[in-house]
Amino acid sequence: MTAYDIIIRPIITERSMASAESKKYAFEVAPSAGKVEIKKAIEEIFGVKVAAVNTMTVPGKKKRMGAGRPGMTKTWKKAYVQLTDDSKSIEFFEGMV
Repeated sequence: MTAYDIIIRPIITERSMASAESKKYAFEVAPSAGKVEIKKAIEEIFGVKVAAVNTMTVPGKKKRMGAGRPGMTKTWKKAYVQLTDDSKSIEFFEGMV
């Protein structure tokens, strides 16, 4: 599994952008990925130093699909990545605040 298979996408929300100022970023990650794998993938892709990784599984929600047919959104995994103080910030998130 490559680093790009582990990190699926960055999460761009008002809350995640507010925490980006303190070098804390949110990503959707592969459900099978562990904290150590996520740390190595972020360091490899963005060239930064990671201090801590917190993960959580976001459960799927019930949704209506069309005329009252029940359905579910997918369950996915989210990772909050805290960078070290001496690390550079991730340029992808710059200018979005």
